[in-house]
Amino acid sequence: MENNKKILIVEDERSLSQALVNKLTLEGFATLTAKNGEEGLKIALREHPDLILLDIVMPRMDGITMMKKLRQTDEWGKNVPVILLTNLSADDEKIMRAVTENEPAYYLVKSDYTISDVVEKVRERLSR
Repeated sequence: MENNKKILIVEDERSLSQALVNKLTLEGFATLTAKNGEEGLKIALREHPDLILLDIVMPRMDGITMMKKLRQTDEWGKNVPVILLTNLSADDEKIMRAVTENEPAYYLVKSDYTISDVVEKVRERLSR
């Protein structure tokens, strides 16, 4: 059991979101989901998850905008770890800037990892 750590998954791609929920739940995490940044921000501020898995490209509010707004809210919002999930390449300047400006933030390029890799990354971040 991962001590009921709460993970918020903000992802508009239903199949990926569901796969992450299934795997994280199986690994003992509590999960919350949102399908866009607007919804994600509301849930994050209400539920204060231990970590946020955040897609960058989404309708209504993209992940980078959501993360910036989160970082401006309060102490919790400034410090909650965020892992950005992206299809964009890691050398994309916008992503690198967002990651460095919004610590603690990390990113994973979707094509480069498996669901199990995501769980490992989540564990690693939560153990810090």
